[in-house]
Amino acid sequence: MTEFSVRGSNVVVVGAARSGVAAARLLADRGARVTLTEMRRDVDEEVEQLREVGVALELGGHQPKTLEGADLVVLSPGVPPVQTALERARRARVPVISEIELASRWVRGRVVAVTGTKGKSTTTVLLGRMLEAGGCLVLVGGNVGTALSTQVAQSTPEAIHVVEVSSFQLELTTTFRPWIAVFLNLYADHLDRHDGVEAYAAAKAKLFANQGSSDTLVINADDPDVLRLTRDSQAHRVSYALTAPLSEGVVVSNDTIVRRGSEGDTPLVPVSAVHLLGQHLLGDVLAAAAVADLVGVSAGDMTRAVDRFTGLEHALEPVGDVARVRFVNDSKATNVEAARRAVESCGDHLVVIMGGRFKGGALETLAPLLASRADAVVAIGEARGRIRDAVGPVVRVVESESLTDAVRVAYGLASPGGTVLLAPACASLDMFRDYAERGQVFKRAVARLGEEVGEKREQ
Repeated sequence: MTEFSVRGSNVVVVGAARSGVAAARLLADRGARVTLTEMRRDVDEEVEQLREVGVALELGGHQPKTLEGADLVVLSPGVPPVQTALERARRARVPVISEIELASRWVRGRVVAVTGTKGKSTTTVLLGRMLEAGGCLVLVGGNVGTALSTQVAQSTPEAIHVVEVSSFQLELTTTFRPWIAVFLNLYADHLDRHDGVEAYAAAKAKLFANQGSSDTLVINADDPDVLRLTRDSQAHRVSYALTAPLSEGVVVSNDTIVRRGSEGDTPLVPVSAVHLLGQHLLGDVLAAAAVADLVGVSAGDMTRAVDRFTGLEHALEPVGDVARVRFVNDSKATNVEAARRAVESCGDHLVVIMGGRFKGGALETLAPLLASRADAVVAIGEARGRIRDAVGPVVRVVESESLTDAVRVAYGLASPGGTVLLAPACASLDMFRDYAERGQVFKRAVARLGEEVGEKREQ
């Protein structure tokens, strides 16, 4: 088989975010003539430094002539694939692929790819730590951490690339074929980008589209949509479940995560080693354990990795207590289902901070849960009105102009012993650079509130 080559080719990378910059560097290193095109005129130093390796920068818009004249177009995942300049390039028969597709053509190690609406980052990072504990050469990245393109130079036949992949990254793949694919769950999300739930699901299904019988697909047997989408897969299937009865697969039995088979249960990880908030996160541990078991990591090494893992920043992250009010940061809860799971994980007497840029989904389905668990909702961002209309009939909704102000308002509404939960159910891009910046602002606001409350007590 001839190795994919871009030497001497005219390649255009669209979008100067993390993945686009990584793709541009990789392409330049592989001998392509690279142009990076970006809508913004003001870019950071990392982008400007690309000029030093011969990358031409075209700032202030994506020019149709530039894309039409390319031999290949590589799209950063944050750039919607449906826009005039890209459509004209396709009509000119220019291949348009994603950064993850590009990088996967050159990695020499085996790829474990993780997708799903919720839990991708937790599963990916934990799995990486399990494999490291087992002595594997592991490179973790994709949609979390570093782009896959940055790992190509380090890739060896012995390496295992554990890659989080989003629908944005998958929708423009053509040859991407993971050795092990993990499909966690499927709920309505990103409907502001995908043309309906089925289009979103079709993008996710590209995870395993090229897998054959020598590959493995790890699936969540508790999720009917995952079961439906994967039923015709050619890959070897391994199931895991928290509630579905399985005669074979990874399940919880007698407070232990076990591999169940025809010869009985093989213990993998005691549940007591899991230090994560929320039942759904236990499901992510099952998924990671299923893969680690396939790779050959021992139960002891898995358990040590799980015991040392306290979760990811901005994912049901305990922030602290202020005068008997607990604060929890789940800024990664950017869709309705993620917000639902956050609320379910944090008990009663909640004040939930919600809002941002709405991505689609049925906010009103949160109303019964909030009515039973929440004392109030503080709404922020572009979606304030939607949130008020969706849940206002059953729970008090107070609007706030900023997240910092929302923290103060929520604290004032909270009961002693209660919890203020940031679970936006929306993207952050109306007010912040990304969910991480939103989470940092929340944590700083809580810290400042704690200082002020402490100062008042001392007076």
